Order: sequence, then structure tokens, then C-alpha cells
Amino acid sequence: MVSVGTIVWLASELMFFAALFAAYYTIRNVSPDLWAASTPKLAVPFASGNTTILVLSSLTCQLGVFAAERGQVSRVGRIFQVNKWGLREWFILTYLMGSVFVAGQCFEYTGLIHDGITIPSSAYGTMFYLTTGFHALHVSGGLVAFLFVLGRTFMARKFTHEQAVTAIVVSYYWHFVDVVWIGLFATIYLIK
Repeated sequence: MVSVGTIVWLASELMFFAALFAAYYTIRNVSPDLWAASTPKLAVPFASGNTTILVLSSLTCQLGVFAAERGQVSRVGRIFQVNKWGLREWFILTYLMGSVFVAGQCFEYTGLIHDGITIPSSAYGTMFYLTTGFHALHVSGGLVAFLFVLGRTFMARKFTHEQAVTAIVVSYYWHFVDVVWIGLFATIYLIK
């Protein structure tokens, strides 16, 4: 039941991001000269690296889910034996990668603000910060969810099916956030 509820909720989130995409393309269509002048200021190589980190975090998240499905909460070998990692290690790594992504976005924002691209400066700035900012908020929400799952594994005496379901549901959300970012990255950074 929790999985179905999460999928329905993610469908509503999809509609939210669809509206942001529609607004982005509509305003871009009205102001093509503004987009042509502003997009060269984006740091595409930096954003590509940041995107790679987020996409790879989906892989580490899924490896944590596989460990949860096996009932393996923590590693059974040494720290560098990643093939023996459990849910905790994979989710901690995913959390760190997500944190690096958000920090990277903040770093990029400071550079763009220095270049004069701000929310009040133009429609381009408004749409850039709205789309990427709301995504960053969603990533931050996912980071909180990872902390919740990790906290539950430390608080519980025994790893249960319900905890595994919680890890799976958090992974649905994380994969959703990654897929949305791939669409945003292609729209904002790649499509000229």
C-alpha cells in the first residue's frame, strides 16, 4: 500500500515538474534572444560532472535497496569490500553524493549571480532558478528521507520487512528526482 501511495504522489510531482517545463519552454519561445545571450554563461562541463554524480547516486541507492531486500543492514566485510556492503553503507554513499550535487548547484548559482543572472534580472534567470531550485529542494527532501531510513536502521533492534519497504519507497523518490534532473539538464544545458 505504501508503494502504491508513493507512486500516486510521485505522479502529482511529475505534473508539478511538467508545469515548470511548460513554463520554461513557453517563456523561452517568447524570448529567444534572451536565451541565446544567457545560455553561454552556463558551465556545461561542471553541470555535466554534477549530473554524473547524481545519476550514479541512483545506482548506489539501488544497490542499497538490493541489500535491504536481502535483509543485510550493514557490511559483512571490511569497509573497502564494497561487494559486502549493506543498506547503511550504500545509503550513506548515496546521501554523500546527493549532498555533493546540491553543493555543486549552490556553487554554480554563485557563479551565475556573479555573471548577473538572478531571479529579478530576467525571465531567463527566473526560469533557471525556479526549475533548478525546486529540483534542489526535492533532492534535499530525498536527503532527509535517507537520514530517516538510516536512523531507523540504527534505532531498531531487528531489521524488518517494513524497514525494507521504507528503503524501497525512498529509492522510488530518488530515482524520480534523478530522471527529472536528466530532463532538466537536457532542457537547460544541452538544447540550444
